[in-house]
Amino acid sequence: MKLDEALERVLQAVAPFPIEAAERVSTFEARGRVLAADLCSLIDVPPADNTAMDGYALRASDVSAAGVSLPVSQRIAAGAVALPLQPGTAARIFTGAQVPPGADAVVMQEQCAALDGDAVRIDTVPQAGQWIRRRGEDVSTGAVVLPRGARLTPQALGLAASVGAATLEVTPRVRVALLSTGDELVMPGEPLKPGAIYNSNRYTLKTLIESLGCCCTDLGIVPDRLDATRTALRAAARDHDLIVTSGGVSVGDEDHIRPAVAAEGQLDLWQMAIKPGKPLAFGQVCRDLPQAAPSHAWFVGLPGNPVSSFVTFLLLVRPLLLRLQGAANVLPHSLPMRADFDWPRPDRRREFLRVRRNPEGGLDLFANQGSGVLTSAVWADGLVDNPEGGVIRAGDTVRYLDFAQLLS
Repeated sequence: MKLDEALERVLQAVAPFPIEAAERVSTFEARGRVLAADLCSLIDVPPADNTAMDGYALRASDVSAAGVSLPVSQRIAAGAVALPLQPGTAARIFTGAQVPPGADAVVMQEQCAALDGDAVRIDTVPQAGQWIRRRGEDVSTGAVVLPRGARLTPQALGLAASVGAATLEVTPRVRVALLSTGDELVMPGEPLKPGAIYNSNRYTLKTLIESLGCCCTDLGIVPDRLDATRTALRAAARDHDLIVTSGGVSVGDEDHIRPAVAAEGQLDLWQMAIKPGKPLAFGQVCRDLPQAAPSHAWFVGLPGNPVSSFVTFLLLVRPLLLRLQGAANVLPHSLPMRADFDWPRPDRRREFLRVRRNPEGGLDLFANQGSGVLTSAVWADGLVDNPEGGVIRAGDTVRYLDFAQLLS
């Protein structure tokens, strides 16, 4: 199955949480959440004309030539209420302070000279409006400052705070259960017995899930037995919206995820036309609580190889989680960039190559593109999305997916 078809099936199957499930949280605690309703401003930002510079506020018409001296009639610090400016005078003013009524320009202090007797010499001819930030020039009253479906980045939270929003209405956190399968897996810190490997996917996937604003419950390693796998899936479905597993989704004798999910719910097993990440399972596990709504938890089974698991999460699970949260933008956007490498071995599958930007503005390729080489994902800062049968020659323009976008 092609990636685009799989994505379409997943995104059509799942629906965002209903609006009734929205909750209100402190703006301080809302990073990574998704807005459940438009945020409209009740104020103008800035709320009054203010100065962008330290200097002197005046009437431009009072300074017809450089070198004019004006008496200083008031001093205005940020947060102070300015008095109307007397004609033929200037006001000492500091960055962010309210421009006094009657003033129409600010001259920066570097272009002025303070004189004895509370006066100032203006060494330039000002233009009306200079260095004044007008009321409402950033945000006007009633404007939608953040739309429903926006993911709340640090700068978005700052914008929300700037219009006085102490709390925000957000969609619920997706509750994700994470299961690892495989008798060969051991945890870091335990002895590495012959035939065993450390469970890296558990760490990678938990961090990826939490980075998307979701709650992750790590349910540990499930033994390679059908009964144990079914029991673990039933327990995971009871209190979670999505179950994510790694490994055991192929068709070998020791791959129990497929029959376990089929017995506990519904499963589609797809041979994906991507590299890395061929086997992928998608379906649902029924809840054993009849009164629960919805009556199932979604299920995604990722491949066991660490790079395959990492890449398929970014390409398929990330959009699914964003969709559940009601995010407006769930699919990543590629950037055209120059390849500074050759890739002469076309594959019948769509490939996602680990690359890194270089100082010359191009992309370098990690030498070993194996699906078990996790060092490639650490070295890289993104992926090249190479179409089926694609041959790349140095200098070609390729589609680049930035990890900074995929991991945010």
